[in-house]
Amino acid sequence: MTPSPKKASAFRIDGVTLDEATVARRPPEIEQERKVAIYDLLGENHFEPKGSPGGPYHLILGIAESRLVFDVRLANGAEHGRVLLSLTPFRRLLKDYLALCESYYAALHDAPSRLEAIDMGRRGMHDDGAQLLRERLEGKIAIDFLTARRLFTLICALSL
Repeated sequence: MTPSPKKASAFRIDGVTLDEATVARRPPEIEQERKVAIYDLLGENHFEPKGSPGGPYHLILGIAESRLVFDVRLANGAEHGRVLLSLTPFRRLLKDYLALCESYYAALHDAPSRLEAIDMGRRGMHDDGAQLLRERLEGKIAIDFLTARRLFTLICALSL
C-alpha cells in the first residue's frame, strides 16, 4: 500500500518508546540496532490505526503477559488505543533471528568471511518477521513493509 503524500503526513509515527519495564539489559549490538531502527522509523513510516482520523502518533511498545503491546498515543500524549498481539506466532522466528544475530556478531570478530552469508539469512528472516507482523496487524493497524521491518527490529530488542 502506497499512501498519498497528504495521508502519509497524517498517518505516521513521530515518536517511539520501548517499555523499559519489560526489557532486560541489551547487548551493545542490539542496542545499536534499536537506535538505528528508531531513527529510520521516525524518518519514514506509514502507520494507520483502523478507524483513526489521523495522527501523528507516539508508539509505546512493550510486552505484557506474553503479548506484544502497541500502546498508541497521539503526539500530545493523549491515549488513542491499544493493540495486543500474541507473541506465540513470533516465538520461533524471534528465537531463530536472535540466534542468527549472535552468529553475525561473533563472525564480525572471528570469521569475517562468513558475514555475507549470515547477513543474507538474517535479512531473509527479518523480511519474514516483517511480513508476519503485517499479517498479525491486519484489520487493526495498516503499516507498510519498511515500517514493519523497523518495528520487527524493535520487537526483537523487546523479546530478549
